[in-house]
Amino acid sequence: MNLVIDVGNTLVKLGVFDFGKLKQKKTCIKKDFLYTLAEISETNPAIQHVIVSSVGNFTENQTSKLQQRYKVLFLDNHTKIPFINKYGTPETLGVDRIALISAAAEKYADKNILVIDAGTCITYDFLSSKSEYLGGAISPGISLRYKSLHTFTEKLPLLDANNPKVLIGNSTSASMHSGVINGVLYEIDGFIANYKKNYDNLTVILTGGDAHFLRDSIKNDIFANSNFLLEGLNHILEYNKH
Repeated sequence: MNLVIDVGNTLVKLGVFDFGKLKQKKTCIKKDFLYTLAEISETNPAIQHVIVSSVGNFTENQTSKLQQRYKVLFLDNHTKIPFINKYGTPETLGVDRIALISAAAEKYADKNILVIDAGTCITYDFLSSKSEYLGGAISPGISLRYKSLHTFTEKLPLLDANNPKVLIGNSTSASMHSGVINGVLYEIDGFIANYKKNYDNLTVILTGGDAHFLRDSIKNDIFANSNFLLEGLNHILEYNKH
């Protein structure tokens, strides 16, 4: 039984896997991590191996507690991975993107895969049918776009994301919703269309915190999977046991 831990800047996501299946999932703020870990450990005493993917930082105490209890693998750019990394600057490739591509390599072998992660940033990552990671793109996510409109202008308000009811906004807020959300949708559909021109039989995976918000409005066929990153971490962990 495995425990996978995805450490963000403010939140920590934990997933318990048993024979490759996600059995339990929890999310907590960083300061509650050890409490949440104790809860998971109590209900899943068979856990032996842990993988940690961190874009934020754990405290020394949190790291120590993990290592005292389990065999821990900290994912970084030197970790053995189940695909061929052809990124031009592999040392700068984020661990979250490594995990997503690892999930694609495990679940969709011998296919061309585009993984779209709609979170703080929107990342596009492409894995070829030869299991070669070629790179992708990074653009601002939905929340960043709203925040930038407010921060870098004098009078535009800070809005929460909302699906636009009309294409032509007849107020400032309606215009902002149309611009941000439709802009993201046009961007995603445009990327997918261009990848399809260059790669046959393209499979598209949509994941990330905003996936549920976007999935029904994207014109292209996609597979939405909110647990794709956790599944990728589990695959990396299994891959490194051998």
